Amino acid sequence: MFGVNNYFLQAHSSKYRLFELGPLTKFQLGKKGLCLFPYQNPVKKGIDLCFFPLLSQIEFEEKEFAQNDSRIELKASEDKQAYIKNVNEIKQHIQLGDLYEMNYCTEFFCENAEINPVQVYLKLNELTLAPYSSLAKIGDDYIICASPELFLKRTGKELITKPIKGTAPRGKSKEEDERLKEELYTSKKERTENVMAVDVARNDLSVIASRGSVSVNKLYNIESYQTVHQMVSTVKCELKENISFQDIIQATFPMASMTGAPKISAMNLIDEFEGFERKYYSGAMGRVEENGDFEFCVIIRSIFYNQRTKRLSIAVGSAITHLCDPEKEYEECLLKANALLRALNATLV
Repeated sequence: MFGVNNYFLQAHSSKYRLFELGPLTKFQLGKKGLCLFPYQNPVKKGIDLCFFPLLSQIEFEEKEFAQNDSRIELKASEDKQAYIKNVNEIKQHIQLGDLYEMNYCTEFFCENAEINPVQVYLKLNELTLAPYSSLAKIGDDYIICASPELFLKRTGKELITKPIKGTAPRGKSKEEDERLKEELYTSKKERTENVMAVDVARNDLSVIASRGSVSVNKLYNIESYQTVHQMVSTVKCELKENISFQDIIQATFPMASMTGAPKISAMNLIDEFEGFERKYYSGAMGRVEENGDFEFCVIIRSIFYNQRTKRLSIAVGSAITHLCDPEKEYEECLLKANALLRALNATLV
């Protein structure tokens, strides 16, 4: 589609911007491009930085693409009972002091799916209006993203991260919506999850920040999107002199919100408990400018499709703490999956 092998389609205000991308190459400061970081446990595998130079902007005209009328059925990598069993085992690790919080995720997939990725993306953006709405095509792989979460934004020497922890559905009436929003804001459980992610983020930034510059500008802020309310905190710092792009990524990736606390312990247990390979899910993606500024989102609320193998998948997760109820965590995963399923005309089986 669009006659190029790699491209990046991005929602921008009420319009879309389409960029042709060059082949995968080594990152070079001073070049515009798309950066893509698949999720990896860096202690075991290091960090895989994928950089695709931005070649040109392509004319994109939003039009009616072929609709997917057939229903897609997605099956779970683990059923509900297995999910709850694993969450209870993770809670035992928390009680033993192995960690305080872990982001535990599960996958739903279909092995022989036929979709039009652009049509699905436009539908997903219509449903969510997510701030980091985008579609990336890299060879045969499509990342159809409706992420609300900022991983990192650099402007000059300032670096910002905005971990999300805490989710509530939108209400059916204004009164119910405000009640759900207030319940999220005052929830001890959600605040506990959020502040742990904030503490990890502060620790990560302190490695690359000038002395005394790490600060929490907003704590437990509620941001409302089309389908959910989110608890979002903002942590920022001023970078030390002579800090490189690679130094920043090494200190902060994977992000606090998609791992846990302590981060290394959480990542090791993610490797043990999750029954699928995250790959692009819970990684990061975004543009780097010629002056070195960048803005990367967390790859969540996303659909992953390979046009050659026809494999399609979504993944969702939540924070596991000693306060969590496994049944409610599973319900939260389904809430996060809802817009993805609607965009795909899909059901879970």
